[in-house]
Amino acid sequence: MKILKKVRSELETPREERPFGSGWLSGSIGLLAGVVGLLLVIVLRNPSISSVPQLAAVHQSVLLKPFVYFVLISGFVLAALSLVLRKDKTLGGAAMVVTLLATMIGSLPTHRDLQVGGIFFGLDFFILNVLFTGALFIPIERIFAHRKDQIVFREDWREDLFYYLVSSLFVQILTFLTLAPSNFVIHSQDLNSVRAWTRELPWIVQLIAIMLLTDFAQYWLHRAFHRVPFLWGFHSVHHSARSMDWVAGARMHFLEIIILRSVTATPALIIGFDESAL
Repeated sequence: MKILKKVRSELETPREERPFGSGWLSGSIGLLAGVVGLLLVIVLRNPSISSVPQLAAVHQSVLLKPFVYFVLISGFVLAALSLVLRKDKTLGGAAMVVTLLATMIGSLPTHRDLQVGGIFFGLDFFILNVLFTGALFIPIERIFAHRKDQIVFREDWREDLFYYLVSSLFVQILTFLTLAPSNFVIHSQDLNSVRAWTRELPWIVQLIAIMLLTDFAQYWLHRAFHRVPFLWGFHSVHHSARSMDWVAGARMHFLEIIILRSVTATPALIIGFDESAL
């Protein structure tokens, strides 16, 4: 625990105490590369239990393994650079250990892929979420900063990343619960005429209608979360962040995620819009 606290303290070093060339940036990116590499190795060794089926094309790509090698080599080089440049060796040492651990696990003999009756956890979904969303928003926040003194690893970043992780890992059950209300109604024959009429609408009209319908549902549900005390008890989690950045929006109570997604998706699903428009 002391080591983790030391790593956290190093990551949260104020900007003025980590000038360029101090080894902080190389250590931080090296640690990120090591963690990403470790998670990717776990996914590659146990895809059935750690991968979202919709990402199968990514796993089958010939570029995936070279990408993993690139991440691990980058993590090793950056960790070594941080160890050379930085007086405090915590970041460089942590990055080196995680990178070597990932390399060691990846070099183990192949084993039987774990399968647990169709259950999976979206570890690869989490990796892609963080990498692509972070790559998009972190530079924007640095270039067009509202607060010049706020750093990437700002207050409460660990809590928000935890919410991001858990909502990604439980994407299967969250999706099931989200679609449950519509699955209950969608087999009803009473709306067949409405669905037939909807399907005949031009595709672009369907797209606009879906956007208006889902936004309308989300607006009033959001108001209810603010106005109804029982619902506010869940929604207040979303407003508890003391400083804002791109990952703070992931801080949502899991019951709110289920209610919000299901109420937003249900009308569009049961009316019978074209799947591509949805």
